[in-house]
Amino acid sequence: MSDGASGSSKRGGAGRGSLPGERLQKLLSRAGLASRRKGEELILEGRVTVNGRVARIGDRAEPGDDVRLDGKSVPLEREHVSFLLNKPAGVVCSVSDEHGRRTVLDLVPEVAGLHPVGRLDMDSEGLLVVTTDGDLTLELTHPRYGHEKEYRLWCEQGTVDKGALARLRTGVELDDGAARALSARAVDGGCVLVLTEGRNRQARRMLEAVGYRVRRLRRTRLGSLRLGGLALGHYRKLDEDELTHLKGD
Repeated sequence: MSDGASGSSKRGGAGRGSLPGERLQKLLSRAGLASRRKGEELILEGRVTVNGRVARIGDRAEPGDDVRLDGKSVPLEREHVSFLLNKPAGVVCSVSDEHGRRTVLDLVPEVAGLHPVGRLDMDSEGLLVVTTDGDLTLELTHPRYGHEKEYRLWCEQGTVDKGALARLRTGVELDDGAARALSARAVDGGCVLVLTEGRNRQARRMLEAVGYRVRRLRRTRLGSLRLGGLALGHYRKLDEDELTHLKGD
């Protein structure tokens, strides 16, 4: 057998078929390093090794095997962690920031592989999921799943009128294509929009398209998750029931 072959160790870690262990893309996802689809790409690119050998699609590993991504060890036994954060304005929605600004990860416990799901603009606030689960990230961000996102917006011009609301529900043209609100209703000083897309600054741009400038934006719901009374800048851990409902939305 050549050095590049993916034979099994005595634990069966790099084996196939009925051998024990889990597929590598699932392990990468559980470690918070990639979605399963991205994990397959990493394996095909030769960036994953099992017990010192370059992995192939279909390889498996189990506790005790040495799985590495780009030479760095991949934890095999860690449970996923997911938080609901009430993001304040002025905080960057990323893992790190080259300008030294505060990021959303500064507001939650330090956990390897933790990352924000999607984005909220630095000027925006509200509900943000932060997780180690790559599959959950894909579920919540891929357009095919269509998870609803609810936003409360305050406008410089005050409460949005009926004509503008009707246009938002019918659809407006943005520089990156048409956009339509699933629902739009007036509230004091602005409106509430429900969208199924998450394009860059989409809610703000839609309001601008109908003549309103947003001065404050808060995301209040994502799928079945609601911000509720969670204080600004605070977080809480999502429980299994919430995660199950969220994936079933």
